Amino acid sequence: MSPAPPGANDTDDVHAAAAGDRHAFQRLYRLHVGRVHGAVYRLAGYDHARAEDLTQDAFIRAWQKLPGFRHESAFGTWLYRLAVNVALMDIRARGADPVSMLDDEQLPDPGETPFCAAEREELERAISRLPPRARAVLVLHDIEGWRHEDIGSELDMAVGTSKAQLHRARGLLRKALGESS
Repeated sequence: MSPAPPGANDTDDVHAAAAGDRHAFQRLYRLHVGRVHGAVYRLAGYDHARAEDLTQDAFIRAWQKLPGFRHESAFGTWLYRLAVNVALMDIRARGADPVSMLDDEQLPDPGETPFCAAEREELERAISRLPPRARAVLVLHDIEGWRHEDIGSELDMAVGTSKAQLHRARGLLRKALGESS
């Protein structure tokens, strides 16, 4: 599904869904599921099954929290942030160690996996092999466009740690893809 169009007016459906209208919530789901799934899919290391579970968890959570939505931001922004938090909590629940490193034998042999910039699938595979916290920082910063201050706040780490994780993630990606630093 495609992401919600910029400026999509879903205010009436948000109010109706907050009052318990399941059809209004269904319309909100259809409007926003693409963007939510895309974000959690990347944070889940391109694991389809896990991303599906996290997407559903995010929408269940949104349904539960919708009566408390204060309309200080767009619903799509609020929902996206909630979904990213669900994915980050999943990373934490899995005991992701922010300083763990992949062993060299866990990385693919560059001779076995040639990389071409057009080969998105190979890049996704390489990102999925990153340690969870490094992957989270890389996805949030480089793909989702978050600032280090926001990443640090969400992942409960210092801004400098976020920057270090990003540097480390990029280095591991280069190594996984057979590029020289």
